Amino acid sequence: MNVAPILTLDELSKAVSNNSIDTVLVVFPDLQGRPVGKRVVGSFFIDHVAHHGIEACDYLLAVDVDMEPVPGYSFTNWETGYGDLIARCDMSTLRIISWLPKTALVICDVFTKDLEPIDVAPRTMLKNQLARAAYRGFEVKTGTELEFFLFKNSFDEARDCGYKNLTAHSGGIEDYQIFETSREEFVIREIRNEMLKASIPVEFSKGEAGHGQHEINITYAEALKCADNHMIFKNGVREIVALSGLSATFMAKWSMEEVGSSCHIHSSLWQSTHGKEVSVMPDDSGNYGLSDTARQWIAGQLHGATELAWCYAHYVNSYRRYVPGSWAPTAIAWGIDNRTCGFRVVGSGQGKRVENRIPGADVNPYIALSAVIASGLYGIDNNLELEEPLMGNGYVADSVKRIPNTLPDAVAAFEASEIANEAFGSQVHSHYLNTARQEWLSYNKVITDWELRRNFERI
Repeated sequence: MNVAPILTLDELSKAVSNNSIDTVLVVFPDLQGRPVGKRVVGSFFIDHVAHHGIEACDYLLAVDVDMEPVPGYSFTNWETGYGDLIARCDMSTLRIISWLPKTALVICDVFTKDLEPIDVAPRTMLKNQLARAAYRGFEVKTGTELEFFLFKNSFDEARDCGYKNLTAHSGGIEDYQIFETSREEFVIREIRNEMLKASIPVEFSKGEAGHGQHEINITYAEALKCADNHMIFKNGVREIVALSGLSATFMAKWSMEEVGSSCHIHSSLWQSTHGKEVSVMPDDSGNYGLSDTARQWIAGQLHGATELAWCYAHYVNSYRRYVPGSWAPTAIAWGIDNRTCGFRVVGSGQGKRVENRIPGADVNPYIALSAVIASGLYGIDNNLELEEPLMGNGYVADSVKRIPNTLPDAVAAFEASEIANEAFGSQVHSHYLNTARQEWLSYNKVITDWELRRNFERI
């Protein structure tokens, strides 16, 4: 795999000097998992920003998906004056963004003016969970599988028509189909190759089960690197297709006539043994080939699936995806290579892992991976017993719990979550609980087309 290496600061300095790089995107993830920040002139980045970072308004960690400041946050609000935070560069993330002319990108961690880490920031939240895992002797490796729909309409055209009557880039279901996806290969190939140039190790692409739906898979990595790759990839897909006059959506369910778009999360635990990284997941003598630790890791994720459901499904639309028989799970159960379950154990040997099928493509990867780790560690800390795997169709099984199927149900479960309060801390738990509540309040300020069509004349 010809993946471009991460840039060093010296290499960037030379690129700026010879004018092959003139802009550096200095970014950090917001509450939605999007990169926000500034475009910095290359020479100014080398002379100042690389060592000192940038300042940005702290409201970026207290706005909704429309960039509107919403009430209820103690971290920052109108009363505090929405001051600045400091974003400091993590130089291990520095890379070329070749689909934008002469551009590099670096991801930051964010701090107060006193240089205290801001715990409510998504990247800090994930780093704190990884520190908890490291304290227990584990490294967490993850992979996120992202799906999206591709349209022939541009983003401007889609907006002008109210995101209705869009033309999918394929007239047929594309799942594993070579001919159907060949007609979109001009842009999907560009995405694959541009990601490799951006130091993101893409393995393959494939058509998915919807019209114009695609999945592009990235090699698993340490969880923080996985989340960073996810954020850059998702933003990059939108930028690349926009440059081709197309549009794409990562909505969990863009149309009830189509399947949803998922973000399956694969996770495994590793330890260093005699200087070599070894997965602790497999045990040929254990139940179903799983070690005791692996069974506890999975049991914890099952235990936390209800109370942390919001961490995997942030928006009203997210819950449209949980439809029986639609490839999206409804059962809080695990199975051996069983796609009807919320959790699927796959792989063998050092590749043994558990796939969490609950999140949709709209998920913030930093929050979702934090939830995976927090619940998995809860299972280990409390020696939880793993139930027997579900055999058969999880959509119709009578004996299993169900994933919350509305945002209010998920908010109530998250509010009462023992895992969230213990693992994230009360401040972070409160911050994201307000984020969830504000999403529901925003939805309730709108009269939908469905309500007008159903009720205007008839009641």
